[in-house]
Amino acid sequence: MKVGELAKRTGISIRTLHHYDELGLVSPHRTVSGHRLYGRDEVVRLQQVLSLRQLGFPLEEIRELLARRDFDAQQLVRNHVERLRRQIAAQQELCARLEAVAAHYHSASAEEFIQAIEVMTMFDKYYTKEQLDTLAQRREMFGEEKLREFQEEWPRLIASVREEMQRGTDPKDPKVQALAKRWMELIEAFTGGDAGIRESLQNLYQGEPQFAAQQGMDPRLSEYVQKALD
Repeated sequence: MKVGELAKRTGISIRTLHHYDELGLVSPHRTVSGHRLYGRDEVVRLQQVLSLRQLGFPLEEIRELLARRDFDAQQLVRNHVERLRRQIAAQQELCARLEAVAAHYHSASAEEFIQAIEVMTMFDKYYTKEQLDTLAQRREMFGEEKLREFQEEWPRLIASVREEMQRGTDPKDPKVQALAKRWMELIEAFTGGDAGIRESLQNLYQGEPQFAAQQGMDPRLSEYVQKALD
């Protein structure tokens, strides 16, 4: 199809399609008269570019990713689906809270309204938009399987650290040192070594004790790990 038809069908402007062509992201065939023609391969490529854009990647990085021989286009679609599922789950939780408020709006307590607001604003309160975009990129980079491994390991690690702390094990003990090292490795995997994101994470745990408790965290654990690291 010609560029005008593709733009009409997809909702992407002709200007954007021309820009992608100029950057070498989506390069259509050219007729003798110079018209751009898009076939299946170009449409598939366009979908890949748009998925990566929605996952937070800048155009320059997208071009580099698509040029890699080990780029897995099918996994990209799966990653995009997984991200959408997480977003849907978050929206469903918010929807459930708002539905509960709407069901008895005039008699709903302030606490119920506060709980709905908390879901709406918690992460925006502690992370900048750029940090949230970076975290989204890192989640997609790891993939669903690796993230599941992290999610399963984290509570086990917290439980092991708490057990040693309750036993009174010296933070200098090699066992505690190893646990503290792994603790930092998981945090570094999450933050990508970004000091700002690490600080935002710490502020989230400090500012939202109920959320921290749900994650199995408390200030004493952090202090214990910090002593081991020191």
